[in-house]
Amino acid sequence: MRRHIRRIAALLRRTPLHPQWLLGARAVPQGLAQARGMLLDVGAADRWLEGRLTDDVRYVALDYPQTGGVLYGARPSVFADAVALPFPDAVFDGVACLEVIEHVPDPQQVLCEIARVLKPGGRAWVSMPFLYPLHDAPYDFQRYTEFGLARDARRAGLRVVKLQRSLHAVRTAGLLLCLALAGGVVAGHSRIPAINLSAWLLGCLWPDWTHLTAGHCVELERA
Repeated sequence: MRRHIRRIAALLRRTPLHPQWLLGARAVPQGLAQARGMLLDVGAADRWLEGRLTDDVRYVALDYPQTGGVLYGARPSVFADAVALPFPDAVFDGVACLEVIEHVPDPQQVLCEIARVLKPGGRAWVSMPFLYPLHDAPYDFQRYTEFGLARDARRAGLRVVKLQRSLHAVRTAGLLLCLALAGGVVAGHSRIPAINLSAWLLGCLWPDWTHLTAGHCVELERA
């Protein structure tokens, strides 16, 4: 039954009827699609990233059993905790850790582990939400600003190469309003398509404001 509901929700997500429509489809961060060599996907879930990579990548999927296995039907190469990655030092050319950091009690240690398993000059792509509701409770612990992400990356020995924001400020506001209506009052669902379409159109016409976004992704490099 739960899988059936998720399948219907996935179909609706492609339409303005869904409260998260403004987020769009899952996207590969800039630069990650061109990765080469050994790549570790921390929090791989259903391995969606694997199909977006080139044939030059040797893909290794990792997920946490208590959340990945139960909540997301994860199919990793290995189940493990991101704070103690079961790999030798400097073995991976790249690491992806997308929408995971908010779910770990010690995000600094996860970044240190990513730095440890990266080869010198290797790249990591780390993303997390900034303005987004509580989810996957009780495994939702924090939100970072772009400066918080950069601070902890530097402490782990990683250099920030690029920062990407996930959503225009106006569309972020529209997303939050849709989620508030959907989560709080069932009758509010009827207004969701109008809010989605209005926020999307206004995002095309109105200047962006960099202080407001749904999330961030940083591309990092190990020295």
